[in-house]
Amino acid sequence: MMVRIKIYVVCLVTATVPAAAQEPRRAADDAAVRDVVRQYVEARERRDPQRIGALFTDDADQHTTAGQWRRGRAAIVPGTLASSQTNPGQRSIAVDTVRFLTPDAAIVDGPYTIGAAGAVSARRMWATIVLVRQEGTWRISAIRNMLPTAP
Repeated sequence: MMVRIKIYVVCLVTATVPAAAQEPRRAADDAAVRDVVRQYVEARERRDPQRIGALFTDDADQHTTAGQWRRGRAAIVPGTLASSQTNPGQRSIAVDTVRFLTPDAAIVDGPYTIGAAGAVSARRMWATIVLVRQEGTWRISAIRNMLPTAP
């Protein structure tokens, strides 16, 4: 009986150690993913093509609220700059959730606003952003912007 208890305790401790060891890494990854979204909004505000491009994977794609598909970094960067030009206003993405699909892939969801916060004329949308870790760096792989529908 005592041997069974010892085996049970060893199995229990062994099973919980990896999860506990992953917590600091998961918190760091969560912060890094949120920071990429912050950098994206900041780079758009500054209309900086190099900074925008550096945040995306080569094969990233983006679907805009206007129904435009931008496929690949080479299309996303100029499309983003053109969109910022034709749809002026301060942009913000408030990250509501970060969900890790794997240790190297995450989905971010949150409200996406163009215009002054709280302004009646502000465009209120939703953004879903997929990020992947490539060579130790989190990059945007896909963006889906959408207009919420009434319930």
